[in-house]
Amino acid sequence: MFDQVAGGYDRTNTVLSLGNDKLWRVATTRAVAPRRGQRILDLAAGTGASSVSLARSGAEVVAADFSQGMIAEGRRRHGGIPNLTFEQADATALPFDDDAFDVVTISFGLRNVVEPKKALAEMFRVTKPGGRLVVCEFSHPTSKAFAGLYGFYNNRVLPLAAKAVSTNAEAYDYLNESIRDWPDQPTLARWIRQAGWTDVAWRNLTFGIVALHRAVKPAADPA
Repeated sequence: MFDQVAGGYDRTNTVLSLGNDKLWRVATTRAVAPRRGQRILDLAAGTGASSVSLARSGAEVVAADFSQGMIAEGRRRHGGIPNLTFEQADATALPFDDDAFDVVTISFGLRNVVEPKKALAEMFRVTKPGGRLVVCEFSHPTSKAFAGLYGFYNNRVLPLAAKAVSTNAEAYDYLNESIRDWPDQPTLARWIRQAGWTDVAWRNLTFGIVALHRAVKPAADPA
């Protein structure tokens, strides 16, 4: 499904999110706070739009995605950036060594993983002690009034808009369902803690349509 929509994926997301995807990407990049010399894993990177933002800092960025079509499109668009590489990867069985990255981040992809708790454990494994996790994902609006408006948009407006601008409207029906069925902010925070992460916190974006979760891998015992 993601292979089929790779070419127009970023454009469609901008239209369907009413341009908010760009603001969410900025917030995520600020939370990651990339620096030169760091090694960063950007999971579910798609075509690499979020990865490019991270690579501009000079950090070494690995853009990983399960979809070969997305990876191919990312390489086509951004293959000339020297500190950005693309790899096909399963989030539940990452092809990287233990303690390999300073930061692991995933944007709008965790809910598409069949076993998200296993993916969080894998992210923990490949992160260096003292390293950080940043998860940007759709969530649940905190206001009942806004939640009703958001539900109307997702159920009535989004399917029509997807048919107009997407090459695969059925794919966006699935994405709508995955957003609706995804757990709320405290539940995701609990899953992150269960995977071993500490200092777990979240920040709501756009009234809770999206939540930015952050966590730290405990530093190694000096002994």
